[in-house]
Amino acid sequence: MLSNLFQSTTIPVLQEVVCFAQARHTVLAGNIANMDTPGYKVRDLSVEDFQNRLHAAIQRRREPPAPRSPGDPEDPQEMTLAQACRNPKTILHHDRSNVGMEHEVTEMVKNQMEHNLALSIMASQFRLLQAAISERA
Repeated sequence: MLSNLFQSTTIPVLQEVVCFAQARHTVLAGNIANMDTPGYKVRDLSVEDFQNRLHAAIQRRREPPAPRSPGDPEDPQEMTLAQACRNPKTILHHDRSNVGMEHEVTEMVKNQMEHNLALSIMASQFRLLQAAISERA
């Protein structure tokens, strides 16, 4: 019963956004930490791929579940971390690295804002659920 209560809210979607933002923050921090490493190529998690997959998951959630065979994977389109990593086009330096501090810091700040927004909305959802459960306004 409680799982149905949580599944009918935006909490699972927000949880995925927070988890993605945390993983991306780690990758971006690694890019900044390796700024002076000769030949280092920046890595990033594809925001577009994540958003497309999240949108598809939301659409699938609205549809009735299809019957599955016992050996089928849970999500056949699940992307591995290596597939999600890509090299954004930034400055190519003389040592063949493509790390740009301004670009990485900007991406990190945008990512942090998305993370904080998702957490704020999630906290609001939990307050609403708590008010509904305790029957207080």
